[in-house]
Amino acid sequence: MAASRWRMPGTGESSQWRFLITRKWLGWHVLVILSVLGMLWLGDWQLHRAESGNSLSWAYTFEWPLFAIFAVVFWVKTIRDEVHPPAEPRDAFALPGGIPALPPGALRAAGDGEEPAADDEELAPYNAYLARLTKEVSGHGRWHGFR
Repeated sequence: MAASRWRMPGTGESSQWRFLITRKWLGWHVLVILSVLGMLWLGDWQLHRAESGNSLSWAYTFEWPLFAIFAVVFWVKTIRDEVHPPAEPRDAFALPGGIPALPPGALRAAGDGEEPAADDEELAPYNAYLARLTKEVSGHGRWHGFR
Protein backbone atom coordinates (compact mmCIF):
# COMPACT_ATOMS: atom_id res chain seq x y z
CA MET A 1 0.00 0.00 0.00
CA ALA A 2 1.19 3.47 -0.75
CA ALA A 3 2.05 5.57 2.26
CA SER A 4 -0.23 8.34 1.04
CA ARG A 5 -3.32 6.11 1.27
CA TRP A 6 -3.02 5.51 5.00
CA ARG A 7 -2.92 8.63 7.12
CA MET A 8 -2.76 9.09 10.84
CA PRO A 9 -5.90 10.24 12.66
CA GLY A 10 -6.28 13.99 12.67
CA THR A 11 -5.13 14.42 9.09
CA GLY A 12 -7.44 15.46 6.28
CA GLU A 13 -7.95 11.95 4.93
CA SER A 14 -8.84 10.32 8.25
CA SER A 15 -12.42 11.57 8.00
CA GLN A 16 -13.07 9.35 5.00
CA TRP A 17 -12.57 6.29 7.22
CA ARG A 18 -15.01 7.41 9.93
CA PHE A 19 -17.90 5.57 8.32
CA LEU A 20 -16.26 2.33 9.53
CA ILE A 21 -17.24 3.08 13.13
CA THR A 22 -20.90 3.90 12.52
CA ARG A 23 -23.51 1.54 13.96
CA LYS A 24 -24.39 0.12 10.58
CA TRP A 25 -20.79 -0.66 9.66
CA LEU A 26 -19.97 -2.04 13.11
CA GLY A 27 -22.89 -4.41 12.62
CA TRP A 28 -21.45 -5.47 9.25
CA HIS A 29 -18.02 -6.00 10.83
CA VAL A 30 -19.49 -8.22 13.54
CA LEU A 31 -21.53 -10.16 10.96
CA VAL A 32 -18.48 -10.78 8.76
CA ILE A 33 -16.27 -11.79 11.69
CA LEU A 34 -18.90 -14.19 13.07
CA SER A 35 -19.53 -15.59 9.59
CA VAL A 36 -15.85 -16.21 8.96
CA LEU A 37 -15.42 -17.86 12.35
CA GLY A 38 -18.50 -19.99 11.70
CA MET A 39 -17.24 -21.06 8.27
CA LEU A 40 -13.83 -21.97 9.69
CA TRP A 41 -15.52 -23.97 12.45
CA LEU A 42 -17.65 -25.78 9.85
CA GLY A 43 -14.47 -26.60 7.89
CA ASP A 44 -12.89 -28.03 11.02
CA TRP A 45 -16.04 -30.02 11.77
CA GLN A 46 -16.03 -31.46 8.24
CA LEU A 47 -12.35 -32.34 8.61
CA HIS A 48 -13.13 -34.42 11.69
CA ARG A 49 -16.02 -36.11 9.87
CA ALA A 50 -13.76 -36.83 6.89
CA GLU A 51 -11.12 -38.36 9.15
CA SER A 52 -13.85 -40.57 10.64
CA GLY A 53 -14.56 -42.11 7.25
CA ASN A 54 -17.09 -39.81 5.56
CA SER A 55 -15.44 -39.30 2.18
CA LEU A 56 -17.88 -36.60 1.04
CA SER A 57 -16.74 -34.39 3.92
CA TRP A 58 -13.30 -33.97 2.32
CA ALA A 59 -14.81 -31.62 -0.25
CA TYR A 60 -16.52 -29.56 2.45
CA THR A 61 -13.31 -29.48 4.46
CA PHE A 62 -11.76 -27.30 1.78
CA GLU A 63 -14.94 -25.57 0.64
CA TRP A 64 -15.80 -23.84 3.93
CA PRO A 65 -12.42 -22.09 4.29
CA LEU A 66 -12.75 -20.93 0.66
CA PHE A 67 -16.13 -19.42 1.55
CA ALA A 68 -14.47 -17.65 4.51
CA ILE A 69 -11.75 -16.25 2.23
CA PHE A 70 -14.42 -15.07 -0.22
CA ALA A 71 -16.28 -13.30 2.62
CA VAL A 72 -13.12 -11.46 3.70
CA VAL A 73 -12.26 -10.46 0.12
CA PHE A 74 -15.80 -9.20 -0.43
CA TRP A 75 -15.69 -7.27 2.86
CA VAL A 76 -12.37 -5.60 1.98
CA LYS A 77 -13.58 -4.77 -1.54
CA THR A 78 -16.78 -3.24 -0.15
CA ILE A 79 -14.79 -1.02 2.21
CA ARG A 80 -12.35 -0.06 -0.56
CA ASP A 81 -15.20 0.82 -2.92
CA GLU A 82 -16.86 2.90 -0.23
CA VAL A 83 -13.67 4.93 0.33
CA HIS A 84 -12.75 5.14 -3.36
CA PRO A 85 -15.92 4.57 -5.40
CA PRO A 86 -15.37 3.19 -8.90
CA ALA A 87 -15.57 5.75 -11.67
CA GLU A 88 -19.00 5.95 -13.20
CA PRO A 89 -18.98 5.05 -16.88
CA ARG A 90 -19.60 8.04 -19.09
CA ASP A 91 -22.50 7.66 -21.43
CA ALA A 92 -21.44 8.76 -24.89
CA PHE A 93 -24.97 9.93 -25.59
CA ALA A 94 -25.84 11.83 -22.41
CA LEU A 95 -26.86 15.42 -21.95
CA PRO A 96 -25.80 17.45 -18.90
CA GLY A 97 -27.72 16.33 -15.86
CA GLY A 98 -27.64 12.65 -16.88
CA ILE A 99 -30.54 12.86 -19.31
CA PRO A 100 -29.88 10.42 -22.14
CA ALA A 101 -29.70 11.86 -25.63
CA LEU A 102 -30.39 10.16 -28.92
CA PRO A 103 -27.32 8.85 -30.70
CA PRO A 104 -26.38 10.63 -33.92
CA GLY A 105 -28.52 9.50 -36.83
CA ALA A 106 -31.31 8.10 -34.64
CA LEU A 107 -34.85 8.86 -35.62
CA ARG A 108 -36.76 11.22 -33.40
CA ALA A 109 -40.18 10.21 -32.10
CA ALA A 110 -41.81 13.54 -32.87
CA GLY A 111 -40.55 16.55 -34.81
CA ASP A 112 -37.20 17.02 -36.45
CA GLY A 113 -35.51 18.95 -33.66
CA GLU A 114 -35.74 22.32 -35.35
CA GLU A 115 -39.35 23.15 -34.62
CA PRO A 116 -41.64 21.47 -32.13
CA ALA A 117 -44.10 19.02 -33.60
CA ALA A 118 -47.71 18.68 -32.53
CA ASP A 119 -46.79 15.55 -30.55
CA ASP A 120 -44.21 17.47 -28.53
CA GLU A 121 -46.99 19.07 -26.48
CA GLU A 122 -48.07 15.60 -25.41
CA LEU A 123 -44.48 14.55 -24.74
CA ALA A 124 -43.64 17.61 -22.63
CA PRO A 125 -45.24 16.29 -19.40
CA TYR A 126 -43.66 12.90 -19.96
CA ASN A 127 -40.23 14.47 -20.56
CA ALA A 128 -40.66 16.57 -17.41
CA TYR A 129 -41.55 13.40 -15.53
CA LEU A 130 -38.42 11.64 -16.86
CA ALA A 131 -36.26 14.64 -15.92
CA ARG A 132 -37.73 14.63 -12.39
CA LEU A 133 -37.08 10.89 -12.04
CA THR A 134 -33.51 11.31 -13.23
CA LYS A 135 -32.94 14.07 -10.68
CA GLU A 136 -34.51 12.01 -7.86
CA VAL A 137 -32.48 8.87 -8.47
CA SER A 138 -29.11 10.48 -9.11
CA GLY A 139 -26.89 9.31 -6.27
CA HIS A 140 -29.32 6.63 -5.07
CA GLY A 141 -28.21 3.05 -4.83
CA ARG A 142 -24.73 4.00 -3.76
CA TRP A 143 -24.06 1.02 -1.58
CA HIS A 144 -27.69 1.03 -0.49
CA GLY A 145 -27.60 3.83 2.04
CA PHE A 146 -24.22 3.26 3.64
CA ARG A 147 -23.26 6.83 2.91
